[in-house]
Amino acid sequence: MLEIFEIMPQHPTFFTGVVFVLGLLIGSFLNVVIHRLPIMMEKSWKLEFQSYFNPETPVIQSTEDEKPYNLIVPASTCPKCGHKIRAWENIPLVSWLIQRGRCTNCENPISVRYPLVELLTGIFSCMIALKFGYSWECLAGLFFTWTLIALTFIDADTMLLPDQLTLPLMWLGLVLSPLALFISADNAIIGAAIGYLSLWSLYWAFKLLTGKEGMGYGDFKLLAALGAWVGWSKLAIIIVLSSFVGAVAGIAILGLKGKDKNNPIPFGPYLAIAGWLTFMYGDWIAQQYWSYILG
Repeated sequence: MLEIFEIMPQHPTFFTGVVFVLGLLIGSFLNVVIHRLPIMMEKSWKLEFQSYFNPETPVIQSTEDEKPYNLIVPASTCPKCGHKIRAWENIPLVSWLIQRGRCTNCENPISVRYPLVELLTGIFSCMIALKFGYSWECLAGLFFTWTLIALTFIDADTMLLPDQLTLPLMWLGLVLSPLALFISADNAIIGAAIGYLSLWSLYWAFKLLTGKEGMGYGDFKLLAALGAWVGWSKLAIIIVLSSFVGAVAGIAILGLKGKDKNNPIPFGPYLAIAGWLTFMYGDWIAQQYWSYILG
């Protein structure tokens, strides 16, 4: 095992391949996080509500409530027939292809999004490895990338940006900033503050003018986390990119799905995508922008 760690710094191609496989495995775990974390949050909210407003009523209402439910247990099963997913049926990307996207027991279709999340995680992990090489920057960048992938799909599904992900992401960015892996400590602190306050101010301005809520507090925390990683000077790039992509995607969704324009559209995925692009290519994007403006 130690020999592998000695080889990786000397052979970038081998290191990138290892990171790709690791990304596939993490992608499989992220599928669990994306599905279960919102359910865990909902269960927790219900228990808190019940214990606060109905203290006389037993918190545990059924045997189902007594069973542990977290990111580890219960074991993954087919939602239709309850077939327990065996180890060989849970190999990232490969098992879905071998099984042709169906349960081995009941032939129920398995969503293509599961291998898609695994593949995207593997590809984006490779891009981090190619940019930073065998380094602490690579390890930090991988955590940053994996967290943003989970947040993107959770928000797309539920319009939730869990504090369990956004706050650790922000604090890790701040804790790492004295090491100057990516940006300085003052840049990270100011970036987190401006990231939160900018959307917070926009939220209240919009609410005072229209009486409606334009976004959620999770968006504030996500932009604060991104500011802690890329710094205050690049927040403008994130806001412009996310707003542009969000506007285009919103128009497309309204046109294709015929949704009511008053229906909320999650903004977190666009923030996460713009944040990752800025983290990876922020300097290049800024350079291209100023080259275009200055001719």
